[in-house]
Amino acid sequence: MQHSIQSNTTWKTPSNIAIVKYWGKRDVQEPVNPSISFSLSEATTTTKVTASPSEKGGFTFLFDGKEQGSFDKKIRKFLELAQVRLPLIKDHFLKIESSNTFPHSTGIASSASAMSALAFCLADLQHQITPENPLDISEVSSVARLGSGSAARSVYGGWNLWGRLTEIPESSDHYAVPVPVSVDPVFQKFHDDILIVKSEKKPVSSSAGHALMNHHPYRNGRIKQAHDNTLNLIKYLETGNLEGFIEMAESEALSLHALMMSSTPSYTLLQPNSLLLIEKIREFRKTKDIPVSFTMDAGPNIHLLYPDEYQKEISGWQEKELQPLCEKSRIIRDNVGNGPQKIINS
Repeated sequence: MQHSIQSNTTWKTPSNIAIVKYWGKRDVQEPVNPSISFSLSEATTTTKVTASPSEKGGFTFLFDGKEQGSFDKKIRKFLELAQVRLPLIKDHFLKIESSNTFPHSTGIASSASAMSALAFCLADLQHQITPENPLDISEVSSVARLGSGSAARSVYGGWNLWGRLTEIPESSDHYAVPVPVSVDPVFQKFHDDILIVKSEKKPVSSSAGHALMNHHPYRNGRIKQAHDNTLNLIKYLETGNLEGFIEMAESEALSLHALMMSSTPSYTLLQPNSLLLIEKIREFRKTKDIPVSFTMDAGPNIHLLYPDEYQKEISGWQEKELQPLCEKSRIIRDNVGNGPQKIINS
């Protein structure tokens, strides 16, 4: 039985950066291929939801304290899908207040942190209203997926897997799970410095990009590539194989953008400075023999990846060679994070 009281909760959840990319979906936000990512520490969304009893339901959304109607359609669709599992959505008016530590809609998986934060808030409120329903992380992951596929992976810290593989019985298309191995220490403190090439909203949304995979000429080859890479990456994470990791991370990133450029219609999100940064990263790795690499999400920005022990050497080079190629010299320095956090006394 639901209680008719106003209640609120606040959660901070991370974005994540996929090393094996999720690209293409079927049914209701189910992936056509498995993916592996790690949750970030500094790139986060903080969301507060206040639920007030209302026979009509409904919601209002504020981003950085201002109403943002451009997000209403996406949120409304998410709430319609989620209300089957979270009945409070039907008979409460929801005031949703959200803010990011990083620019949204630029290819840093802002929807992952935003939808996972909203899913945690709603699941927490449902638990407050009906305490007999526990706050189950797998269920939160599954609900978050309804708003953004990559959000399924943002409900944990560390390294996570989303997508069903017959070789991994605990894996699922409906929710993410932590990678099923003990991750080598080199990957537990891994850095991700996000080089902001362009912070403007990208011209083609990820949802539109996913849809173009439905009839993509390389669809089947991509599904096999991602399947094989997922199994290999799990081995690399367990054994600390940096060489294998670097080759795969860069191949996956470039494959993602190649899929965009070879779809119909085709498009590219890379900028000239994106390519210059890639060249500089590969040259530095080759000449200095330092295991630095890159990945990209569906956007122009470059994620610089490296082990914690090389931070000092990389810092000076980054400031001199890479920062001038970034928009307004902006770099978001990040690393593997501990996952979502409930904010008390909000």
